[in-house]
Amino acid sequence: MSVYGKLYLFPVSIGTEDLLRQLPAYNLELIRTLNKFIAEDAKTARRFLKSCGYPQLDKAEILLLNEHTKSGELSDLMSDLLEGQNVGLMSDAGCPGIADPGAEVVRLAHQKGIEVVPLVGPSSIVLSIMASGFNGQNFAFVGYLPIEKPQKIKKLKELEQLALKQHQAQFFIETPYRNEQMFETALECLGPHTLLLMGKDLNSEGQVIRAKTIADWRKGPKPALHKVPVVFGIFH
Repeated sequence: MSVYGKLYLFPVSIGTEDLLRQLPAYNLELIRTLNKFIAEDAKTARRFLKSCGYPQLDKAEILLLNEHTKSGELSDLMSDLLEGQNVGLMSDAGCPGIADPGAEVVRLAHQKGIEVVPLVGPSSIVLSIMASGFNGQNFAFVGYLPIEKPQKIKKLKELEQLALKQHQAQFFIETPYRNEQMFETALECLGPHTLLLMGKDLNSEGQVIRAKTIADWRKGPKPALHKVPVVFGIFH
């Protein structure tokens, strides 16, 4: 009977804080023992491995999984695991499989009976839920909202109604260069008593987390959100 390798899910540091403040020493020790990895971007993955003190960085083999990966190529990512080698799956930042294409590999691993081992580490989405004060027992992460403004407004109002009627907190993200448009659109179309969370640059020195009503956001100065990672949330 063949013995498969294990698929380790390695969270990647976010923000600019010291690596040891975000990741357990066990993660760093374990990642140094592997030589096969799956990642979105090879350059970003190697930068992270270097920060972990990875020995002989030039010998690390990194297989790519991103928007250019075809469905038929996913099975190729399983070959090392099926041959008994342990493989590390990394996101560009945060936790693999959360707002990340790595979920496809994890699903395929389950289908093939490969053991999946998630490891502890930072997630801007989880950190935002923790820090929001919203409903931690009933929430949804809905990813990216529509780009076009009419559809975006429609979706924001739908999320607002879910928050109001089902008491379900709604969290979402935006491409960094569209953050300010998202924020302005939310202030424009949501009700004055609806709560809006803004979590900016989490786990960095410039971290800002604020949850205020739309009415209160409209009164004060607008936060600078251009080209920085932000998680948004809606609650009522």
